[in-house]
Amino acid sequence: MTTLLLEIVNSVVATTLTGIGGALLSARGRQWSILLLAKLTGLGISHIYRQQRLANPHIPVELSRAQWVKVLAGRGNELTRDGFISLWTSPAKCPECVEVLLPNPQLGSDSWLCSREAEMRRVDPGIGPGLLAEQVRTNASYLLHVARRRGNLALRFYDLPNMFRVIATDQVAYITIYRSVEHGRNSPCIVARKPGVLYDLALSLFSNAWSHAKVVADMKIL
Repeated sequence: MTTLLLEIVNSVVATTLTGIGGALLSARGRQWSILLLAKLTGLGISHIYRQQRLANPHIPVELSRAQWVKVLAGRGNELTRDGFISLWTSPAKCPECVEVLLPNPQLGSDSWLCSREAEMRRVDPGIGPGLLAEQVRTNASYLLHVARRRGNLALRFYDLPNMFRVIATDQVAYITIYRSVEHGRNSPCIVARKPGVLYDLALSLFSNAWSHAKVVADMKIL
């Protein structure tokens, strides 16, 4: 646990220094500074997007060549959209396994999901009480139908702070750090490649959440 915390602190410090230095350079210069710091520190950062939505178009390419895929999402809307649809429908080579973590929509008003909902309501009045939980249930239902057809998909519910999104393959991890009063699509996204500290950290975060999450195998649980 101590090692993991030190890795998190080192990662945050290095990423902050990257942002400060990058603000003083051109767009091309920022990218070169990121790659240089990533190499010097062993972080493994290959790109930083100011907004997650700018990173999303690149994810299907990574998914198409992945041996396995792990997703920890805030509510999972992207799992039903174009970026992931080929993962569920393509007859071509598909990953050996896809593991998906969604927040538990059944825990009530004191859950982390409801806390995130309250944060988002400050900037989006359309997010009424229970809306995020309903979206999670809908997306989980979709994934359970996919699981029946594909056989390589497993779904679990987690109860952890709704603070980030992780999409990881055997080669790369996309890590979105949610801002408290921003939609996830507008929050910054770090691309970390293997080998590297941030890539390993993303897998560790996922593995710990997965091992303590609730298995979802039947729509009745929704």
